[in-house]
Amino acid sequence: MPIKIDNGLPARAILESENVFVMTEDRAMSQDIRPLKILILNLMPTKIETETQLLRLLGNSPLQVEVELMHMASHESKNTASDHLLKFYKTFDDVKDSRFDGLIVTGAPVELLNFEEVDYWEELCAVFDWARENVYSTFSICWGAQAALYHSYGLPKYTLEKKMFGVFEHRSLDSLHPLMRGFDDIFYIPHSRHTEIRREDIARVRDLQILAYSDMAGVYLLSDMGCRSFYATGHGEYDADTLAKEYFRDKNKGLPIEAPYNYFPGDDPERPPYVKWRLAGGLVLTNWLNYFVYQQTPYDFTLNL
Repeated sequence: MPIKIDNGLPARAILESENVFVMTEDRAMSQDIRPLKILILNLMPTKIETETQLLRLLGNSPLQVEVELMHMASHESKNTASDHLLKFYKTFDDVKDSRFDGLIVTGAPVELLNFEEVDYWEELCAVFDWARENVYSTFSICWGAQAALYHSYGLPKYTLEKKMFGVFEHRSLDSLHPLMRGFDDIFYIPHSRHTEIRREDIARVRDLQILAYSDMAGVYLLSDMGCRSFYATGHGEYDADTLAKEYFRDKNKGLPIEAPYNYFPGDDPERPPYVKWRLAGGLVLTNWLNYFVYQQTPYDFTLNL
């Protein structure tokens, strides 16, 4: 089944060229079914690239998904044209009287700031609080996951000596958990971050379970015990060249950056990378949609969540 998106969204042409099944609003109106309503809070500066990556994965589900895009009104975006935001994005004020089956919160390049120093922190906290009553399940990514864990549980983040940057080997810690169904014993996920959350801090929170772990990159997937909130510290949604773009961007700026670990063949940045994470990256969102959004959320949004 397709994802339902705005007729003019730039991601539409890219997804259709990749044979990802998308449905425009006009066609969706003729179908007598209730699609899953998913809200994506896009905190990344490269909004078009990030929305395309996430829509690509959501479009792999057999479920019909209706997507709304949201940005922070309290933050001025310098990398995305204002007309794109006005045409395709909503603010919290626009959606706060609505309910959604799922909410995805992206990462953001603000991890070296204290949470309270981020200019949209108060607005983001309001979104997290609102989601408890108005969203059935949330899936937060990278800094978005760190922010959600700090807001809900007070979990701190720690600055790393060097950037966690590359494609790392992971394993499931609970192969029977529905979110981990279908995963290989060993799977790969990209990471790109300067901070981390620590296993020993998570162990002190009875409401959290670690679902996937990397000996090098640390904690990857977590869930609350009610399976309403999920957290991913890596980027299963990344394109083949996302890490390369980050590497060459920083290198050209003269910033201290090492080539991404386990990414370029032979560690040679002149050679195009192999994608090792596409199946795992897609599977985690497909499992989330199927087991924790579609099969759990009430059909009637007037019911209490």
